[in-house]
Amino acid sequence: MKKKIYLLATVIMMALVSPAVMAKDSKPAVTLTEQQQVRMEQISRRVEEIKTMDKSSLTRQERKDLRKELVEMKKEAAATSGGVYLSVGAIVIILLVLILVLN
Repeated sequence: MKKKIYLLATVIMMALVSPAVMAKDSKPAVTLTEQQQVRMEQISRRVEEIKTMDKSSLTRQERKDLRKELVEMKKEAAATSGGVYLSVGAIVIILLVLILVLN
């Protein structure tokens, strides 16, 4: 009996994950406004500038400030492109919790 339940849970999980993986490729492209495109170009130029920078001559505080700036730019770029992303692991955990709760 337990083998059937585990087999059924595995089949359901695979059936739910497969369409999610396939749907990822068919996601429509996000259109950005002119202002957002300009800001994204500014962010990419700044990131390239930071990558080419000689960081060995910077103080510890300056390197820390650069890291903070990069994190803020990454968050801004993610917010601009939009969307909520769930990892496959998170989806599996959610499904397992639902299976346990519903049984």
